[in-house]
Parts: sequence; C-alpha cells; structure tokens
Amino acid sequence: MAELHLGQLMAYRGDPLVEGPEAVLPIRHGALLIANGMIVGMGEAADLRAAHPGATLVDHGDHLLSPGFIDAHVHYPQTAIIASWGKRLIDWLNSYTFPEEMRFGDPAYAADVAGRYLDLALSNGTTTACSYCTIHPQSVDAIFQAAQARGMRMLAGKTCMDRNAPEGLRDTAQTAYDQSAALLARWHGVDRLSYVITPRFSPTSSPEQLSALGALWAEHPDCLMQTHLSEQVDEIAWVKSLYPEARDYLDTYESHGLLGENALYGHAIHLTPRESARIAEVGAALIHCPTSNSFIGSGLFDWPARMAEGQRIGLATDTGGGSNFSMLRTMAAAYEVGQLTHQPLHPAQLWWLATQGSARALRIGDKVGALAPGMEADFIAVDLASTPVIAQRATRANDFWEALFPTIMMGDDRAIAGVWIGGKKRA
Repeated sequence: MAELHLGQLMAYRGDPLVEGPEAVLPIRHGALLIANGMIVGMGEAADLRAAHPGATLVDHGDHLLSPGFIDAHVHYPQTAIIASWGKRLIDWLNSYTFPEEMRFGDPAYAADVAGRYLDLALSNGTTTACSYCTIHPQSVDAIFQAAQARGMRMLAGKTCMDRNAPEGLRDTAQTAYDQSAALLARWHGVDRLSYVITPRFSPTSSPEQLSALGALWAEHPDCLMQTHLSEQVDEIAWVKSLYPEARDYLDTYESHGLLGENALYGHAIHLTPRESARIAEVGAALIHCPTSNSFIGSGLFDWPARMAEGQRIGLATDTGGGSNFSMLRTMAAAYEVGQLTHQPLHPAQLWWLATQGSARALRIGDKVGALAPGMEADFIAVDLASTPVIAQRATRANDFWEALFPTIMMGDDRAIAGVWIGGKKRA
C-alpha cells in the first residue's frame, strides 16, 4: 500500500551554490508518495491526494519533510573519543585517535561502536555517511554489517597506514592493497553499501603504499577514494619534509594515481592555487568539516574562493575530531565560517549542502539526498518549533527560510521528529 506523507517540502531545481537560493523551492502544503521503498510522487498535497485517493495518509502537520542528511566524512571508530580536550591534529592522533583505533582489532568492540555510531547518527537525522574505518578489516565488516541490519546506504573503507603510526596500526603497501581489494570484493555494491579506497593521509603512507592504492583505484575506478588534504599548516610542512620532490600536498596523491573525479578530499583549507585549480579541473570533491576545523584549530574554509571556482563541495561532521553528530550543528558552523570569510550562506544553500550537495560529492545524488520521483525513500520529518526558543523565533518569521533558519542555528536531535529508511520508519 502506498503512503502519502503530508508536510512542508523543498524541491531542488538546481545547485543553489551556483544558481543562488532560488534554485530551491519551498512547498508549504506538500506531499510525498512512497511505495516499495521509493519516492514515486512529490508535489502539492492537493494534487497528490486527488490523484491517489487510496493511499494511506500520514499527516506531519507543519513539520518539514526533508531528505535524510548525508554526512560526507566521518571516523566512526572515534565515536567514543568525541569531545576530547585540547589537541591539534598530530597531537590529537597520537593522544586519542591511535590508542582508540588499536581496540578495533576486536570484532566485538568494533561491532559495538559501529552500532552505537549509526544509532547516534540516525537520531540526528543522518541516513547516509561516508566513514573511515581502522586498518583492521573487521572494522569495515562491522560498519557494513551494522548498516545492512538497519537498511542504510553506507560508504566506508579500511584506513591504510604503513608509517608514522604506532606498532599495531601499521600495515604495508602489499597488505593495504590485498586487504582493501578483498573488502571491496566482499562489500562493494552489496545491498546499499559502497567500498571506498582509504589512505588516511600522505604522512602515514609511504610512496609505495600510495602507489599500491592508486593501482587498486585504477582497477576499480567506479569506487570512491577518500583522504585528507591541507588540514593544518604544520601538517603541510610535515608533508613537504616527507615528500620533498612533490610540487605541493595534492601532488603527493596526484603522482601516485590518487587524483580523479571520484576523489574526496577532507578539509582542504590551505590550498595553493595549483591545487584548487587541479581539483576543479578533474571534478573531485572537497569535504568541508567546519566543527572539526574550529575544534582542532585548523583554520577557515575559503568559501568565496571555492564557490568562485565552482568546486564540488560536501558537508561533514568529521566525527570525532568534529564535536558532535549533528548535521544541523554542522550547517550552523558552516554558516559561521561563511560569515568569517565574507560569504554568507543562505539557508537554502546550507540545507542543500547537508543533503543533495553531499550526495553529489559522494556520487550518489541520483539515489539519495533529494525528494523526487525515482529516489530512495530516505527522509526525515523536522520539527521547526522543537524547543521554546526556536518556536518563539519561528513564529516571527516572514517567510519559509526565516522560519527554517532558527532550527539550523539552534536545532539538535530534538528537531528530528521521525526518520524513514527505505520508506520504513525507524522505531
């Protein structure tokens, strides 16, 4: 039986980062028609009710029906160490990340954290994420099995490191290739799962390992490749010392076959003109992690330059260097970074970044991230008056965007009134 969900909607007519906020059209009295886990109709409620009189009605009142959030860069193994005090990137890795990741050799521990992470993400309205795992193959199995049990679309990969990491967290160029290839064969394209080739970043991979992973990517070009790029200035100096022959940080990837349209570069704060031009030229994606960038003291993403270049941009919490699991809080932080870089982002642009923008960055924008016929029915109901302070501000709004903005700036998991995965409501 088809279900007709009534509520407020947004229709994406284009990319609002390029075309302006007018590319997103609010629908005050909208409806979604859901059947067999797919969106089969979307538009004005009166029209869809007349056309489908037998559909089961689900009335969400004034709640906004939105695509589920798409978190384009997370480290699910860092769930337990989120909001750890006072470290910059390299100290953070040595003090918190690496000791925690050592524990993921235990399949039971990996499974426990994977399930906990996905439940926290879902409670915050995130229905798809792209995650780094650890060097342990069982950490990849754990997140994919947990996502499979929940029916989620999920992207993830084994993190590869063969130097500048503790004993027990290093593989080799050959084992990185072999284990990644085996995991790719096991999981890629199964149900709603996608394998992502994952060198952590150039400082923890030798040139030989980067070349091995570049070779694997060349054999499977439909896969994504994710890594980190130009997060902090001291990191960039470290890369230069390790790769003195490289033109710049990006060249450490490019010269080893790790630059292409299916690449995801996390952070990308301190780019040189050559780097940003090459990334735009090949159509790779930059993944903006605003709460992490401020929490670890990395710097400000250059919104004016990146938008002028027409870069493909996704948005991410970067759990657990990022300080929360909420894409609402991440949108608020992106707005604040935009203000500091003299590029104020409109609510339409922020919401698009957290949904279709991130989906396009992950090359799954034809499947999730928008409410349109033919898309998978991953959606959320958002209460735009979830707390007294948000409600009192929303009541003074003169239009839809003014009513939405308080939830972007002050909302949290209390704003998520319901989550549907493949058309099925999460209990």
